[in-house]
Formats: sequence, C-alpha cells, structure tokens
Amino acid sequence: MQTMEIDRPDKRIDDLNSRMAEGFGRVHREIDGLDKRTSEGFQRVHREIDGLNERMTEGFKRVDREINALDERMTEGFKRADGDIRELRGEIKGLRGEMNERFAVVDARLQSVDARFDAMHRTMMRGFFALGGIMVTLFLALAGLQGF
Repeated sequence: MQTMEIDRPDKRIDDLNSRMAEGFGRVHREIDGLDKRTSEGFQRVHREIDGLNERMTEGFKRVDREINALDERMTEGFKRADGDIRELRGEIKGLRGEMNERFAVVDARLQSVDARFDAMHRTMMRGFFALGGIMVTLFLALAGLQGF
C-alpha cells in the first residue's frame, strides 16, 4: 500500500535555511566588493593628497626662494641708500607692495586648496551616506526575506 508523503515542516525549514544562507552569502560577497572599491577609492584619494602635498611643498620652496631673493635685494638696497632717505622710502614701499602681492597669491592658492579639500570632504560624506543607505536597504531586504 502506498501512502502520500506529506511535506514535513523540517524539510521546509531546511529549505528556508539554505535559501537564507545563500542570500547572506550573496550579501557578503556584495559587501566585500563594496569594501574593495571603497578601499581603492581611499587609496586613490591618498595618492591625490600626496601629489597635492608635493606640489604645495614645491610651491612653498619656490616662495621661500623668492622671499630670500627679495630679502637679498632689500639688503643691497639698504646698503646703497646711505644718503637719500626719500629714495629709500620709495624702494621700501615698492618692495612691500610686491611682497603683499606675492603673499596675496599664496593666500589665494591656500584658499583654493581649502576649497578643494572642502569639496572632496563633501563628496566623501555623500558617498558614506549613500553607502549607509545601501546597507540599510540591504538589511531591510534581508529582514523582508526572513518574514517569508
């Protein structure tokens, strides 16, 4: 005599567990991919920051050389200006104006770098919030799978 086999609850639970394990495995693989891409992005940002630091260092060295050259010119000017005070004051005003212009250029460059860092920070924060939204969505999706 043949009897009909009824689906046992254990078999259904085992099937559900295996499907959930596959789903978690898939989520872990996707998270690992995100981790790798995020790490690569940070490495790229670090390389760009290192390059920026090198350029800034070279710029500061160039400014130092220019300031040293300016200092030498000022010293020579003081040595020559032994008699005419009016002429000396005129040279000093000219040199001060030149120094102020160069410092204004350096200030503008530093403000540009600050703006770049601010923009980079905003971009990175948007990325972090996007990743957080993706993670919440994934967890909610997984929670929805568990309900079935």
